[in-house]
Amino acid sequence: MQASPTPTSRPTPAPSPESSPRLRRPRGRLVSLLTTAAVLAGLTTSLTGVADAADNPYERGPAPTIASIEAARGSYAVSQTTVSRAGATGFGGGTVYYPTSTSDGTFGAVAISPGFTASQSSVSWLGPRLASQGFVVITIDTLSTLDQPAARGDQLLAALDYLTRTSTVRTRIDSTRLGVMGHSMGGGGSLEASKDRPSLQAAIPLTPWNTDKTWPEVQTPTLIVGADGDTVAPVSSHAEPFYTSLPSALDRAYLELNNASHSAPTSSNTTVAKYSISWLKRFIDNDTRYEQFLCPLPAASTTIEEYRGNCPHTG
Repeated sequence: MQASPTPTSRPTPAPSPESSPRLRRPRGRLVSLLTTAAVLAGLTTSLTGVADAADNPYERGPAPTIASIEAARGSYAVSQTTVSRAGATGFGGGTVYYPTSTSDGTFGAVAISPGFTASQSSVSWLGPRLASQGFVVITIDTLSTLDQPAARGDQLLAALDYLTRTSTVRTRIDSTRLGVMGHSMGGGGSLEASKDRPSLQAAIPLTPWNTDKTWPEVQTPTLIVGADGDTVAPVSSHAEPFYTSLPSALDRAYLELNNASHSAPTSSNTTVAKYSISWLKRFIDNDTRYEQFLCPLPAASTTIEEYRGNCPHTG
């Protein structure tokens, strides 16, 4: 069959960008460049994620919320073991609470002392509560229930040494991330321990008592908890001067409980727990996710008479 002639009146179309080999090559190069850029961007994002994780390698547990820090238990299942008086050196025995799982690596550790004439049972509620948030915790008995703050400070340090050197859970602990807490004379003892061992990462004296009113030597980030109705260690002669004497450049805070007595920290207390957890996480774990609960400074409320401190924190 003879082919039909092409009409001579139809103009030959100019090459389009889509059909011209000459114009298609730059597009190919553009696609190649865009692909390369996307790969590099993905690599950069990946590396940034690694860098971010490396910046804060001690984070433990999920991202915190108000509900999580106020809860009676955190995300970790907790086990415990007893330390007999005969098995302890430098303190009177105690109970160790620790996260059961080891999948997250090591944890920071905290030693907690009771007050004058008291035993570890007066601070035992803090053991599982803090451990379930990702800490190894030891609540101690003292060598004598009449021990003064300096002796309690020594015993807090002895308990930390026991945890990190000879305890059955020592491999679960990062010995560079340690803190102390205590009630009443034990609170005064936590200041003594901080003065004696500046490498401690956090201290929380709870309605503390001590004859020494000034603590300019302390280099440990310190949260002091007082109670407005405390008649045993009135805040005006104990917690407040302790706080104001700390170095002004130190990460420090003063929380005064509203409508509370000297013994407020010796039973389950949501306000004590939420700010203790936040302080320990922020300074023992360097976990800045908890900064939101400490800065801006918490406002006065039905449970907080006042809160003072320096924000933002530098540590």
